[in-house]
Amino acid sequence: MRAIIDIAKALSDPGRIRILLALKGQPLCVCQLTELLELAPSTVSKHMALLRQARLVDSRKQGRWICYHRPGPDAAPRIQAVLQWLDTYLDERDRLEEDARRLQEILARPLEESCGPH
Repeated sequence: MRAIIDIAKALSDPGRIRILLALKGQPLCVCQLTELLELAPSTVSKHMALLRQARLVDSRKQGRWICYHRPGPDAAPRIQAVLQWLDTYLDERDRLEEDARRLQEILARPLEESCGPH
């Protein structure tokens, strides 16, 4: 039952849903997600912690950065089902199209530009 509660909690915030949809096409680091969502890095990090706890995202180290991605085909069936449901039934197309456009701009720049020394 804990797994279902974690998933429900993870899906209860529009920012976390936007993160999951942004991760559909490629892995992203916190800096890129911060820029996309226009939120503080600490807020995005908290979102990522909840998504990881629910097993809706995985991470891997890439140079100096940790990049997040959606779980692969070996993920638990309930995780695959949740992500498929989200991809199929989300109805905020205008917001998603704007996010997709902004994400393309972010990804066109070198990672160091978004995640350079602070």
